[in-house]
Amino acid sequence: MWSTQVGQDYLVNLASPPLLEQVMRQEGKYPTRDKMELWKEHRIQQGVAYGPFTTEGHEWYQLRQALNQRMLKPAEAALYTDVLNEVIDDFLVRLEQLRISSASGTQVTDIAHQLYNFALEAICYILFEKRVGCLGQSIPQDTTTFIQSVQQMFRYSVYTTFLPKWTRSVLPFWKWYMEGWNNIFDFGKMLIDQKIKETTAKLQASGPDGVQISGYLHFLLSSDLLSPVEAIGSFPELILAGVDTTSNTLTWALYHLSKDPELQAALHKEVVGVVPAGQKPQHKDFARMPLLKAVFKETLRLYPVVPINSRIITEKDIEVGGFFCPKNTHFVFCHYVVSRDESVFPEPNNFQPQRWLKDSHSKKPGVLHAFGSLPFGYGVRSCLGRRLAELEMQLVLSRLIQQYKIVLAPETGEVKEMSRIVMVPSKKVSLHLLQRQP
Repeated sequence: MWSTQVGQDYLVNLASPPLLEQVMRQEGKYPTRDKMELWKEHRIQQGVAYGPFTTEGHEWYQLRQALNQRMLKPAEAALYTDVLNEVIDDFLVRLEQLRISSASGTQVTDIAHQLYNFALEAICYILFEKRVGCLGQSIPQDTTTFIQSVQQMFRYSVYTTFLPKWTRSVLPFWKWYMEGWNNIFDFGKMLIDQKIKETTAKLQASGPDGVQISGYLHFLLSSDLLSPVEAIGSFPELILAGVDTTSNTLTWALYHLSKDPELQAALHKEVVGVVPAGQKPQHKDFARMPLLKAVFKETLRLYPVVPINSRIITEKDIEVGGFFCPKNTHFVFCHYVVSRDESVFPEPNNFQPQRWLKDSHSKKPGVLHAFGSLPFGYGVRSCLGRRLAELEMQLVLSRLIQQYKIVLAPETGEVKEMSRIVMVPSKKVSLHLLQRQP
């Protein structure tokens, strides 16, 4: 526990699971994650409503309660299994096209890029009931612009965070950062406008009883849980949250599996023992795949998508680690540091999914503290799409393992992590996908 000063702000940094637990268990009804000043500045300048990452207090609580519908519970996420399997079908076709067209007949270069396209296709299909063309050989221009704009926004947010405001009229970074956000919101607004137009046309044609409320956005708008203005403010943030999380985590998981043939063989045995090759896994199947779940827990321990998070306790004074902390204290949670602390996780830099499996004697996982790894956060402000992300990743990895033996391309070499606000691989990860025999 130590303090630092950034500008006029004093931050209390925490890198201990017990201290993180103390703060999180006292965060109150309306926990504040961060001021998100740059994100808010864009929303204010463009006249866009705040979304789930930028709204605070009671307004955030009401918005979050609405967005929780059809998303938060495992049984609700399970409703999207068939939708996800449909997108995965197309993703596997795309991978097969790429690998057989490669010089070796087996290689897919930059698997993270392919997984990003898959994740964007999947989240848009779930949110809007619309395919946006990410998995075709030719991607539509508006979808390509969105993908490039997300990268642009994250890239230049690093500069805009640390450079003083007077540089905005001199250096181009602020302009490029805002352009990225504008394109992101233009993409979200286009999809929302299309869905509203489609829904209105169906209502006029058949009346309310003839319209099936199935998609997420359709459900929220038709149930008056969300207004179109709130949707335009919220859904671009939901798209962002639903893409980087799954694509990067899957990339890291495949990278480590490609380096450990014994682990990969054990995972293949587990998967096909529950769902034989050629069959599509369902939500209920994953209860019998503890190693598959452990692979993702270990991946997220080593590579938390958000390596640093925060809380501002606004409602009361609290005590943390024996120190008095007045309300409005800004705590920084050093998740990456905690998850690689050898006092919390023995051999912390080694990829060992087995540490998450239940011991045959104690019946408890070999993890020393429950707050040592919190990739989806904790409490009422935890990740809205956690259950959906878990289901999506489990479906993709199980189907890849069913079909292919995964081998790291030698030219890839050692891959390190780097922070681009979210944690990403430092280089492209290329894999050989070797077709398994029936």
